[in-house]
Amino acid sequence: MDRLDRRILEILQKDATLPVAEIAERVGLSNTPCWRRIQRLEKDGVIQRRVALLDRKQLNVGVTVFVRLKTRHHNYDWLEKFAKVVAQIDEVVEFYRMSGDIDYLLRIVVPDIESYDAVYKRLIKSADLADVSSSFAMEELKYTTAIPVGYAS
Repeated sequence: MDRLDRRILEILQKDATLPVAEIAERVGLSNTPCWRRIQRLEKDGVIQRRVALLDRKQLNVGVTVFVRLKTRHHNYDWLEKFAKVVAQIDEVVEFYRMSGDIDYLLRIVVPDIESYDAVYKRLIKSADLADVSSSFAMEELKYTTAIPVGYAS
């Protein structure tokens, strides 16, 4: 991956709807070589998909909750079952297995505390959890889906 590929990726992360001609102009290529680079980046899986980013507040899910989970179970069968349950909860937008003091971290978006409580009840009903700790975000200071591309080689 070279400087041009990284620049193409930066541009696409900001606006994937730009025409190839616009992207090509911004990176200093003609249309065909630029399109080939984009196609290769897609084929190689660097560009996984193109999506629309939605305004959470306009869709009435402006409350962000970070949920830290601890479990007594540290085996693959438990994780597989739990991951399937979490995958079915639309309000969970991020789900991580962690190192350190907690086992799992979830980011959940909901309209209000009552809606979070319903998600919480689904979680504790679905799995034997040792501890569930929730923190409500008071203010979003930075949010981006853009990945830094400067480290790519």
